[in-house]
Amino acid sequence: MNYPALIEAQSLVKAGDIAGAEHALANLAETEGDKALVAALDEFPAKDLLAIIREYDASKESLVNLLVTPEQFAQAVVLERRYGDQTHEQLRGMVNSVIFREGADPAEFLYEIAEVEGGYDALVDYLLDRAQMVEHFYRYATFDLYEYGDDNKTQARDDDLLNLTRDTESLASPLDMANLEDHDWMQVTYVLRYELPEIFREVLMKLRARYKAYQASLAQDELLEGGEGAAEEEQEERPKNNDDGDDKDDDEESAL
Repeated sequence: MNYPALIEAQSLVKAGDIAGAEHALANLAETEGDKALVAALDEFPAKDLLAIIREYDASKESLVNLLVTPEQFAQAVVLERRYGDQTHEQLRGMVNSVIFREGADPAEFLYEIAEVEGGYDALVDYLLDRAQMVEHFYRYATFDLYEYGDDNKTQARDDDLLNLTRDTESLASPLDMANLEDHDWMQVTYVLRYELPEIFREVLMKLRARYKAYQASLAQDELLEGGEGAAEEEQEERPKNNDDGDDKDDDEESAL
């Protein structure tokens, strides 16, 4: 590393001082300029960059989040799964804080993420909690699960997924158009569907498989719980067997 600030930042990350590491990188930009920081981040380990980016604070701007390039961000974001966050809340917040920053092109970031190994899985993790609405949007061009589009619109079929093309003309409903620039999952879904259709196709197929596995797991858990409950009820209702010796004693007492 040609920049002492990078060595200092990496040491601080290893020590667990994420705020200090970010401050060291910010000092580099202040002393040598933003371009120097962007160039330096090419030499910064992706795992350490991720450690800094994922500590975003929505209440204040992060210079690293503002300057990280799509390529640098993609290399870092695919490592998020190593943290084992099952809720993926940190992933969503981190992605939103970077790709929707002022002046950024979300499509460029999403494209670079998909280009990295593990990128599709990262995008699926990001959308997993909204799987049903993403599917509904694909089929009916609306996120409203109770709306099925206009009568003159053709419902998208599974076969159509193989033939998706770039479409800059929105088919979304007026309601969705009002909410699309949410700097969150709706906007990500919209950009994928209409600007990056090939990536959207792969993400949706993986999303379907993951959601299907999730439903199967829930069904299995319910089956197991139901089986345990039935066994307990059977145990409670089963008549207690009296010992043969006790029955004999009762008979003898009656005879007496």
